[in-house]
Amino acid sequence: MMGFPKMVTPPASPPAKISRRQRRIMTNGDGFPVFLPKEVKNIKDPFARALAQRIVRIPVPLQMGNFKGCVMSSCIKPIVQQHDKSPVVLLHCFDSSCLEWRRTYPLLEQASLETWAIDVLGWGFSDLEKLPPCDAASKRHHLFELWKTYIKRPMILVGPSLGATVAVDFTATYPEAVDKLVLINANAYSEGTGALKDLPKSLAYAGVCLKTLAAFPLVKLLKSFPLRLSANVLAFSSPLSENIDWTNIGRLHCQMPWWEDAMVDFMISGGYNVASHIKHINHKTLVVCSENDQIVSNQLSVKLLCELPNAVFREVPDSGHLPHVENPKQFVKLISDFASGKIN
Repeated sequence: MMGFPKMVTPPASPPAKISRRQRRIMTNGDGFPVFLPKEVKNIKDPFARALAQRIVRIPVPLQMGNFKGCVMSSCIKPIVQQHDKSPVVLLHCFDSSCLEWRRTYPLLEQASLETWAIDVLGWGFSDLEKLPPCDAASKRHHLFELWKTYIKRPMILVGPSLGATVAVDFTATYPEAVDKLVLINANAYSEGTGALKDLPKSLAYAGVCLKTLAAFPLVKLLKSFPLRLSANVLAFSSPLSENIDWTNIGRLHCQMPWWEDAMVDFMISGGYNVASHIKHINHKTLVVCSENDQIVSNQLSVKLLCELPNAVFREVPDSGHLPHVENPKQFVKLISDFASGKIN
């Protein structure tokens, strides 16, 4: 197993515009934001604990269907914005959160890259008590509104697994918002949620609760601890104790009170189907695959490379499905070189 980089401690205080008194109100006694599930205190991974303390909620205007208002959206914001470089914007896998970037985010900051880690609408730690639609179109529009409100410059959009599908879907609709793409072990050829979109809501809720929706290709990542643990064992070659902790990190957002409603809404909406968009994405794209991915076939990455008009390919050694967790140093070097133009 690869050694992990030295722990990078985030700043002791937030940016100056947030007072110490406000910070005390916003966090609990352990320094975690008050809106995070209480189970965050049980996490042992120092990288995850440090990054969790930096999660904030920012208001993002959203009008979709019958929903009109602001979504208090969770993310990790950069300490400093660099207007002379394209920002790096990190998405996450299916049913995950920005904590997925716990071992990569500090290194990207060390590399002087302005980095955002965004929770995709319907996952992560946003305030969705008043639930907006959580279908693909709403996730796309929410990301655009966040970009338009806060980032405001073409970005290097990074997506792992289903996050790569989110990135392709977004870029096809809002090409002006994207400078470059990074697609990691991309799950870009799945055909939505299949027959699940035709389920009555009552059965969809039962599926979420019983974790029996085998038709969805990433069902192992739902809330059940045994299924999440089995997925982690498949994804990582790590000791059991570490996999248990990583499982708790990966399912932390499932403790949010709206998680079940948001998941059902996404599943019955039909999910993502972006295969027809791929050949029309003209942005410079870095296709990344892992040497030992046991979840998404490397052949899909090769297929993606062949269909994208302007793509390059790199493999990350000694890593499984999530190279940004298992081999963060190598992964950050790829991102840094791609951002600077060393990889063409």
